[in-house]
Amino acid sequence: MPHEKPFHIVLVEPEIPPNTGNIARLCGATGTVLHLVGKLGFSTDDRQLKRAGLDYWSEVEIRYWDDLAALQQSYPDSRFIYTSKKGDKTHIQAGFREGDFIVFGKETQGLPEELLRANRENTIRIPIFGKVRSLNLSTAAGIVLYEALRQIGRLD
Repeated sequence: MPHEKPFHIVLVEPEIPPNTGNIARLCGATGTVLHLVGKLGFSTDDRQLKRAGLDYWSEVEIRYWDDLAALQQSYPDSRFIYTSKKGDKTHIQAGFREGDFIVFGKETQGLPEELLRANRENTIRIPIFGKVRSLNLSTAAGIVLYEALRQIGRLD
């Protein structure tokens, strides 16, 4: 039986309110649960955050966690997919399954190196061509989430 909410987006210590607002809107539009983990670089009452999500906040299921370990302990049978420019596999090669948690790190630092090393098989990247170092967090979340939805047949 398919999950009612096919995916979970996890933002670890997001720093920029409009990115989180845009990702919240993405989650509302796709039926995805948004998990905010750790110390946020803004207040969730932040005007910019609300403006980026416009009037869609009631459509977003947001859960707050003190740290990633607490989230993982609450979903012990779930698979966590980590995103990093250092991943060996691309998001196309991820083999997404319904119920996966797709984890993004903070804008300025990404996810911790030790976390990525310990989860190398479940770390993915979005290919970037040229001299640009990284994509905007909300852009990256949209790319990965829609590929995940495509892989499980939710876009058919």
